[in-house]
Amino acid sequence: MLSFTLSEVTHYRSQLADYPDALTALDEIENCDGNLEDAAINLAIKVGQRPDRTDWLGGLAKRYRVEICQTHLQEELSQGNLISVIDHLTKAKIGPAILVTPVVLYVMKMGVKDFCSTLDVKTNL
Repeated sequence: MLSFTLSEVTHYRSQLADYPDALTALDEIENCDGNLEDAAINLAIKVGQRPDRTDWLGGLAKRYRVEICQTHLQEELSQGNLISVIDHLTKAKIGPAILVTPVVLYVMKMGVKDFCSTLDVKTNL
């Protein structure tokens, strides 16, 4: 289970104050006692998606992998800068905007280098 403390949620809330979808996602994470996966599933259901497996958030994040693993976005995430990454992914319209924040937080918790290493191996073949 990937989880966030109230302190972490508060920190991200101040960083993402200008992004209503991000704030909604953070509210849901807080409502789920910091459980990122439960919050993402709840948000997905609210926008009409049907999460159907236990590793659903990981699968969703993989849909964003090519975008997230661009060098400049990896650097931003490594430094804890969410704004440019969330802005970029929202504009890319890969999925519902309300799910972008949980995806980005998932990648941060998993480690952006680890998350992108599979893609790096595939592209170097």
